Amino acid sequence: MKAVSARYANQRLSELLARVESGEEIVITKRGHPVAVLRPYRVPTMTSERRAAIKRAVQVMAKGLPWDRALRTYRRDEMHDR
Repeated sequence: MKAVSARYANQRLSELLARVESGEEIVITKRGHPVAVLRPYRVPTMTSERRAAIKRAVQVMAKGLPWDRALRTYRRDEMHDR
């Protein structure tokens, strides 16, 4: 994995993106310390944990969240009515 400075990455982003498209991973450093990795995009895998988190989020959105304890609970579709 090649390391480049943030300044170099900023000046040559198109070149680095072309290298990443061919499969290379590049570490971007700031003052000599790694701060980011530029790597090819991979579609996230659907793990059981991810599936459970999505299911829980959908349940919370369907139920609605209280905006204030004294007020009623609003559902997601009601918050976007115009």
